[in-house]
Order: sequence, then C-alpha cells, then structure tokens
Amino acid sequence: MKTTALSLNPFSLMMEPERVLQTMERSQQLRGLRRHKLRPLDKPLIPYTEEARASRAACDEAIERQDRQAQAQAFLLN
Repeated sequence: MKTTALSLNPFSLMMEPERVLQTMERSQQLRGLRRHKLRPLDKPLIPYTEEARASRAACDEAIERQDRQAQAQAFLLN
C-alpha cells in the first residue's frame, strides 16, 4: 500500500527519475497511445489575402515612418 501511494505521489516521482521511467514503462495507458511526430513546418501555409497584405504593409510603413521621425528628432536635438 505504501509503495502504491509513493508511486502515485508526483513529488516523490520528481525526486526519483528512475521510478518515473519504470512507472511509464509499466503503464498500459501510455503504451496504448498512438505516436506520431508533429513538426511546425509540416503545417500548410495559410495564404494572405490582398487586403491582409495591404493592411500589413500599411502598418509596417507607419512604424517605419515613426522610426524615421524619431531618428530625425534625435539628430536635430544633438
């Protein structure tokens, strides 16, 4: 009974990684899981609409304009 309680206690498992591996190997539920690897680059690219591209370009231009104005102000003040 005491060993069962220890094996289910997450804090005791953190202190004993060997016990974690043994518990994982004995677990029927973990063995029953389907395994497959997911890679972020496997996802299909979502195409941008022309409206989204124009909006993004306008936002980028506004940020660049603010940066140029800040640089000009800094240059004039020095």
